[in-house]
Parts: sequence; C-alpha cells; structure tokens
Amino acid sequence: MSVIDNERIKQVSFLLIILLLAYVLFKELYTFLPGFLGAVTMYILSRKYMFRLVEERGWRKSFAAALMMFMSFIVILLPFGMLINMLTDKIGYAVSHSQELVAGIEKLNDRIKQSTNFDVLSQVKLEQLQGYLTSVLPTLLGATFNTLTAIAILYFILYFMLVNGREMEAWLYEYIPLKDENVLRLGSEFQKLVIANAVGIPLIAVIQGIVSLIGYFIFQVPQPIFWFAVTCFTSMLPVVGAAAVYVPMGLYLMGTGMTWQGIGVLVYGFAVVGTSDNIFRFVLAKRIGDVHPLITVFGVLIGVNLFGFIGLIFGPLLISMFILLLDIYSNEFFTKKREVRIKQ
Repeated sequence: MSVIDNERIKQVSFLLIILLLAYVLFKELYTFLPGFLGAVTMYILSRKYMFRLVEERGWRKSFAAALMMFMSFIVILLPFGMLINMLTDKIGYAVSHSQELVAGIEKLNDRIKQSTNFDVLSQVKLEQLQGYLTSVLPTLLGATFNTLTAIAILYFILYFMLVNGREMEAWLYEYIPLKDENVLRLGSEFQKLVIANAVGIPLIAVIQGIVSLIGYFIFQVPQPIFWFAVTCFTSMLPVVGAAAVYVPMGLYLMGTGMTWQGIGVLVYGFAVVGTSDNIFRFVLAKRIGDVHPLITVFGVLIGVNLFGFIGLIFGPLLISMFILLLDIYSNEFFTKKREVRIKQ
C-alpha cells in the first residue's frame, strides 16, 4: 500500500511541477500566441503540398518550406496586409483630425435633420462619439502593430514546423494521452475546423466585399476601394456584418444631396449584399464546413479582445477547438462508464 501511495505522490508532484512550468511559460510567451496559432493554421493548410514536394518530387525540405511560405505570403498575407495598411492610413488621419471628423458628422446630421426632420445624432451623442474616437482609434493602431509582430513570429515558427512536419506529427501521436482512434479523430476534426474558420470566414467576407464594391461603383460612392476594405472586415463581424458600412453610407449620401445614390446603396445592400451572404455561406458550408453563428459571435468578441484584427479568425477557431476537446474528452473517459451503466 505504501508503494502505491509513494508512486501517487511522485506522480502528483511531477504533474504539479509540469503545470507550474506550463503556467510560467504561457504567461511569458502569451504575446506570441497569435503568431503560434497562425503558424499552426498555415501548417495545416500547406502540409499536404509540403509533403508532396518532399516525398513525391524529392525537393529539399528547406526549399519546399521556403516555397510554401512564399506562396502563403503572396496568396494570403500580402492582400491582407494591403487592406490593413489602407485602413491604418485612414485611422491615423482620423486620430489626428478627430475634431474635424466630428464637426463634419455634425454638419451631415444637420442636413439630414433639415431634409427628413429626423435627428440621427444629438449633441450628447456627438460628444460621446468624439471621446470614443479619441480612445479607440489609437487602440486599433496598436492592434495593427501587434498583427505585424504576430506575422513575423508566424513565419519563424512555420519554417521549423514545415521542415520537421513528419517528426512533429509522430511525436504528437505518441505523446498525446488519448486512445489512437481519438488522436486520429482530433487531427482530422482539427483540420476541418481550421479550414472552416481560417478559409471559410475570410472567403465569405471577401466575396461580400466584392459584391459590395460593384454596388459602390454603380452608385458612385467616393473612395470605393477603401470602403471595399472596410466592408471585408465588417463582414466578418457577427449580426451586423456588411450592414455596418452600407447603412451609414446610404444615410451619408442622402444627407449630402446624393439622394438616389443613397437610396440605391441601401436597397442594393439589403437586397443583393445580404442575399449573397446567405447564398455563399450555404454553398461553402457544404464544401468546407460550417461554423455555428453563436461560435462566430462569441469567438469574434473574445478573439478581437485578445488578439486584435487577427482575432476575427482565431477567436471562433479557439471556441470550436474547445468544444471539440470536450467531445473527445467525453468519448475518451466516459464512454466505458456509460456502457457499463447501460448493461447494468
């Protein structure tokens, strides 16, 4: 009996030391978490092509990894970075001219009030808006800087993951404390989750942005490319989505005397942009998997708060992964107990 107790004490003590070290490491390396998540995401999206180049075509691992990283930069990160840069310039201008911006909004509000007898923004709301712009816009700039830092860390980690992919996967398969079938299921389901979140959500947002851009050109919206970038980002937001852009835009155009353009933007937004979101979401759900709206809502709220812009993708992914781990944990440790109860 004493031998068993000693073994248990050793096991618990060892686990406590591991947990303590894990806590210290996580606390100190937390700022690198978005880069690590990005590297894992990129690895899953490119591992098949990496193994094909190395194992079927005989490429050197370093060359194949460099090609995968270059392609991911051109196809994914370069367009994303251009959108971020465009928004950063506008945010920087808004920070330095916040008073002028609020004054312009006040004039617009007066025009709308004269035309429609509807006071969109009261004086109190305008003062609150100025305070909000002053406090939030610098935070967005900081989030943009954090995103650039995360991208640099992402590629640093991704290189070693690609070069040592087979060894890394074999190590995970060996040391993850689950049954073999659950380890295989974890890998398969996680790959589906990454594709659904990291590919599906941004792809739908870009499609909505393109559909909106067509409308912006038709109705002669000023700076349509900039509003295309804004629409792409807002399309990833739950509930409001692209309406956060085309509704204020329609009211703005009507308030500045472009009445038919404003009405056209509103009608086009609700009828075409909103419908395209439902259609493409339904089509993509069949091909690459669907993400439950509640997961998207809470994932975006948590992700943006934790990681900034990049949290629009990683927030829903973290919640989806958490739910998957709960399901696998239940299958791993409670299935046998349920079977015994049923037999009894």
